[in-house]
Amino acid sequence: MQRFDVIILGAGAAGLFCAIEAGRRGRRVALIDHARAPGEKIRISGGGRCNFTNLHIGPEKFMSQNPRFALSALRRYTQHDFVERVRRAGIAYHEKTLGQLFCDGSSREIVSMLLGDIAQAGVQLHLGTTVGGVSHDGGSFIVQTSAGQFDATHLVVATGGKSIPKMGATGLGYQLAEQFGHHVVETRPALVPLVFSAGQLEEMTPLAGLSVQAVVSCGKAKFHEGLLFTHRGLSGPSILQISSYWREGQGVVVNLAPEADALSLLEEQKHRNGRQAVHTALNRFLPEKLARQVAQRAQLQGNLADQPRLALARVHEAVHGWHVIPVGTEGYRTAEVTLGGVDTRELDARTMESRSQKGLFFIGEVVDVTGWLGGYNFQWAWSSGWAAGQVA
Repeated sequence: MQRFDVIILGAGAAGLFCAIEAGRRGRRVALIDHARAPGEKIRISGGGRCNFTNLHIGPEKFMSQNPRFALSALRRYTQHDFVERVRRAGIAYHEKTLGQLFCDGSSREIVSMLLGDIAQAGVQLHLGTTVGGVSHDGGSFIVQTSAGQFDATHLVVATGGKSIPKMGATGLGYQLAEQFGHHVVETRPALVPLVFSAGQLEEMTPLAGLSVQAVVSCGKAKFHEGLLFTHRGLSGPSILQISSYWREGQGVVVNLAPEADALSLLEEQKHRNGRQAVHTALNRFLPEKLARQVAQRAQLQGNLADQPRLALARVHEAVHGWHVIPVGTEGYRTAEVTLGGVDTRELDARTMESRSQKGLFFIGEVVDVTGWLGGYNFQWAWSSGWAAGQVA
């Protein structure tokens, strides 16, 4: 039996950060992961440049049955704290859009920074190690693994969610939560492309690869970011964002040209050059392929001069109020995160410790806290890992 003060399951962003903080306090820490390499989600994120945090952290950017639960950790270890850590490590970075911070070079720099801190903190890293079972004997947690038995008074579950299973994502964290009496809020894929029926795809597939700036809304949620047409439906930042709010059966409304006023522009062009085709006029603010399709969707025939105002109003609606009903998402295969997770009502917001099982902690994506696209989920990982690392 290998004895430690703290066992952390999962060497992703949250687990690595928690291990560093606990190790710096002089705790004997074992960090266990079944993957062959640590921090793989960090490595692939942001197109290989890691969108490691966001300057605009706030409770409205997080989804949970209790969105304010995350505030304690986020306020005590802020995005500015992590940025300072990146600066001290000599990692160059830049702000891309909407407060998103990326490495100038490679995301591997973030992983290397964390692994360096792990080594300095004296943490024992056990990779390629499968967890067979976890129990509690009244005083310690006993973790059975492919590398033998581990024993510790504190256990931190940082196993992540179900997203991107090809990278080894499993439901282990949720199973452990339920084993120790915790409720798990229903999980589903989030920040994921939307897919459509065969009939709708006839309209979208010819546009595959085309992107525009759009405003996408579903219910009260609304995002103004890029939209990408794909062979399966719609993707891009605005769609990934709205996917976290969309539910089966709901429609999504897309404004394909939020900076334009289609009706006014078409009426102006009709006055100036009524002989041009409707799609030619639309091409002033929409890509040509999309302009042609919008004109077809509005069921117009003839040139601009032939169109009454009511017909031009239909075009305006087709541009600014395109209503589509997805049949689903691409699922966990391409989802960036998992929505839902361990119920926050059963965790201490300051420490991330279970209220019912002393010494048991849940951090990162396994918890029912999910951020927007743009570095918010990494900041939750750093902040929740830091909070647990101060006491575990």
